[in-house]
Amino acid sequence: MSLSFHQARAAHLRTGRRGEKLACALLQSKNCEILCRNYKVKSGEVDIVARDGGILAFVEVKTRRHTTRSRPAEGLSEKQKKRIYRAGMRYLKEIESPNVVYRFDLIEIIISPFRIHEARHWQGHFSSVDLFKSSFE
Repeated sequence: MSLSFHQARAAHLRTGRRGEKLACALLQSKNCEILCRNYKVKSGEVDIVARDGGILAFVEVKTRRHTTRSRPAEGLSEKQKKRIYRAGMRYLKEIESPNVVYRFDLIEIIISPFRIHEARHWQGHFSSVDLFKSSFE
């Protein structure tokens, strides 16, 4: 049985939404406050903006089915990191808090239809320094 492009895309989006929901639950279990989901601007997007104590976390969520051989984090390109960074900076500007401490996190979710196989949270997965260095390599 072959899926049409639209069916495959719909399934992919459902998987992503499920992963983001699970990521929010994971963050909340760590006493983080979810401030915003799917923050989008022209220059980029952040899946989750959360407050972890006095730190603002811009969180990218990568979700894969357990049958996929690659790690979810492998799907996070340098180009995506730059888009997340730009969206994060725009968010800071909007809330008029440019001096707040912030970080860029990654949450990997590996799922099957009926269970979570793995959930990993990397605080400070990348930084603006990493992005700056990669521009010159």
